[in-house]
Amino acid sequence: MIVRRYSKPIRIGSVTVGGNAPIVVQSMTKTDTRDIHATTTQIKELANCGCEIIRIAIPDAEAASALAAIKKESPIPIIADIHFDYRLAIAALKSGTDGLRLNPGNIRNQKQIAQVVKAAKERQVPIRIGINAGSLPLAQKKYNSVADHMVDAALEQIKLLESLDFNLIKISLKAFDVPATIQAYRSMASKIPYPMHLGITEAGLPRTGIVRSAIGIGILLYEGIGDTIRVSLSANPNEEIDAAFEILKCLNIRQHGPILVSCPGCGRSEIDIIGLAESVEREMKGIQRTIKVAVMGCVVNGPGEAKDADVGIACSKSKAALFRKGNVVGTVTGEDNFLSALMAEIERL
Repeated sequence: MIVRRYSKPIRIGSVTVGGNAPIVVQSMTKTDTRDIHATTTQIKELANCGCEIIRIAIPDAEAASALAAIKKESPIPIIADIHFDYRLAIAALKSGTDGLRLNPGNIRNQKQIAQVVKAAKERQVPIRIGINAGSLPLAQKKYNSVADHMVDAALEQIKLLESLDFNLIKISLKAFDVPATIQAYRSMASKIPYPMHLGITEAGLPRTGIVRSAIGIGILLYEGIGDTIRVSLSANPNEEIDAAFEILKCLNIRQHGPILVSCPGCGRSEIDIIGLAESVEREMKGIQRTIKVAVMGCVVNGPGEAKDADVGIACSKSKAALFRKGNVVGTVTGEDNFLSALMAEIERL
């Protein structure tokens, strides 16, 4: 059983992060923020996929100004991602952002940070201290590991914000290297009371990026660490949401939409079990309810192997058994009818 680390809850717009709140799934827009229509369209698409908080880049004053219009159209809270120029953070706050992400590696002037904190405190807007292994502050001492440097950078920034009487804080410590990321979060978890945002930065294309993220994020979640997650992929951001919820589903932390159980296929398979499973996955794309569906290639062992599924199909060459909870409830003749029969059974639920 996962025993979750308790953290101080904060509010980002309408969403609670930390405490006993569910682990939140986030993503980031990949549009030009200055293009208000493209950005709001992508945010709405992500929200429909289950995204609960969205981060958007604020590279210049025009983007900060556009944020006000984007905020009015967004169905989910917005975090403004700020680098280098503290004035963009203040502008984003004036535009109504629900949260800020600041990188201590490229905004170092404490007087400038104090101005941002003052504006955020007036509006009760949380700040994420976003540590990234690729943009750490210059080290004042020699570190044994990147993880140690990341932790020290975060602690220094936390100390500064706390000295300004500000505690609406969230922390992230991201690296491409999975062991370094895990080490950093483990070390930080016992040192602070604040919620943590998990991710493996620059994880790559979906094939490898999902694996890298699942290992890094999954290990930390299993250890009870983490209050929000993002799977960072070089892909359509909708894929980030799907991958994030799959990680949560695999650990029985949160359920979101259907779960597909399918056998890998082998020499006993008499039909294209891979093609059938892919078709079922596509057909279930719009289903919001949590339902476990099994697609099995062996009519003898299929129902037993997928006994926990709500509904499923176990196939031979020309005949398939439909089952619920491992019990056969009907048969289907003809491979061309397998998909429609299974989807009809799903619809009955």
